[in-house]
Amino acid sequence: MPVIASLRIACGMVMAALLYAGAAVAAPVSGYKVVAKYPHSTGSYTEGFFYRDGLFYEGTGLKGHSAVLAIQPETGRALQQRELPEQYFGEGIIDWGPNIFEWTWQSHVGFVYDRFSLRPVRQFSYTGEGWGMTRTDREIITSDGTAILRFRSPETFRETRHVTVRDGSQPVVQLNELEYVKGEIYANVWHSDRIARISPKDGHVIGWIDLTGILPEDQKVNAESVLNGIAYDAQHDRLFVTGKQWPTVFEIKIVNGPPMLLKPASH
Repeated sequence: MPVIASLRIACGMVMAALLYAGAAVAAPVSGYKVVAKYPHSTGSYTEGFFYRDGLFYEGTGLKGHSAVLAIQPETGRALQQRELPEQYFGEGIIDWGPNIFEWTWQSHVGFVYDRFSLRPVRQFSYTGEGWGMTRTDREIITSDGTAILRFRSPETFRETRHVTVRDGSQPVVQLNELEYVKGEIYANVWHSDRIARISPKDGHVIGWIDLTGILPEDQKVNAESVLNGIAYDAQHDRLFVTGKQWPTVFEIKIVNGPPMLLKPASH
């Protein structure tokens, strides 16, 4: 074999090895800084969470306790509330135009409400489990507890495509509450203190936000009081996080390096 051809093959093998090694490298981890705190009801088993026009909108779970609420951030008071029938376990919510979409865990039934009155508009159906939900300007994005994120038509709720979320070469499962932030999908991972920052193009994890220690253990109601709830105020570039039955919504800034639990401004 000619020397030049041998060199080309060797170089190709080296490049392939480097690309494979690069694909297996875990995503970088960032910390956080708490910049403000807001009250949150410990009765709210948070499953869906977003910010719109000065209000937090929250979808809560547990059968017999599921609801959609419009909340005043400064007081934590629900200005409007729509209870689900007791047989449903509420999950993720999003705003779409003048409406709010909500789906349920295992009932395969979703609801559309008027965003201003929370009056029911219609129902829809789907297959599989319902977990988190967020949106772009054109699509609804959902999680179902696996490593797969599904992109759906707002008109039909049918899947148009999907991506498998991986950190390096490892699938990331139990993806839960979602938020679309600056072209990335932020995802809670159930029973984890980390938020994954995910590429909507191919599902690779761009980075992690480590929120270890943000809520003291003695302020958690039980073992299921886990981090779950991400909201983004695009107008003012504010990122909020909370959890199931947590007493607090935290406004945070992402920082380089390990987590930083600094003394926040109070509200």
